[in-house]
Amino acid sequence: MATGRDVPDDGKTGVPKTILTVDDSAFIRKLLRMALSGQGFVVAEAEDGVAALEWLDVHDRPDVMITDINMPRLDGFGLVAAVRAQDRHDGMPILVLSTESSDDKQDRARTAGADGWLVKPFDPAQLARAIESVSP
Repeated sequence: MATGRDVPDDGKTGVPKTILTVDDSAFIRKLLRMALSGQGFVVAEAEDGVAALEWLDVHDRPDVMITDINMPRLDGFGLVAAVRAQDRHDGMPILVLSTESSDDKQDRARTAGADGWLVKPFDPAQLARAIESVSP
């Protein structure tokens, strides 16, 4: 595919990496979609942890999941723990993107199984570097 830019690739066949973004804010999901798709990633979206688990039940595993913490129905801590409890998602990188930045919340996310933490507002280049650092 000749797009005139580097496309992040999953290491298999030059296929762009798929990122599942999970945030209850439609505005943040739109910002993530624009930033990530502009860098060549394929972006899927869910509005909370329950919707993310439903998405994961019917789709191939994404290369990386990025989740907010504060969401209705199932927050990011519960989502990370639920994903880590499923063997089929073992090893899937999970990044937290939140306005929260306290050490205890970051520790709680790490304990649940998150691989990294970024604070909103995010820098698209920094987000792409974080994705590359946790994904094969």
